[in-house]
Amino acid sequence: MAAAADGGAADPSPELLEQAATAFGLLASPSRVHLVWVLSQGECDVTHLAERVGGTLPAVSQHLAKLKLAGLVRSRREGRRQVYLVDDPAVVAVVHEMVGQLAAGEARSRTPGRLRGFGA
Repeated sequence: MAAAADGGAADPSPELLEQAATAFGLLASPSRVHLVWVLSQGECDVTHLAERVGGTLPAVSQHLAKLKLAGLVRSRREGRRQVYLVDDPAVVAVVHEMVGQLAAGEARSRTPGRLRGFGA
């Protein structure tokens, strides 16, 4: 993105805004955020992911398929297992930043659910 005439950052293109909205939309599910969080710590197969996030195999598989289709995670075959990993480190950074900010705000205020520092 180029600088705007007033010295600030130029507005992103409509295409870039659409891509960002799609990525944020996929991360609007607590289950998907949890999956990205777990996968940011290392590769994992669907059985262990389901155990870790407390979901059923079919539900976790569906979430992973959507994340994979969007290019946020990828998979590889390891013997008979399908192993998943995060494919976009920037997404990991956003998830870690958001969770970290919310945890810090909750610790300060002890009012769960408030999005302090995020304009809400």
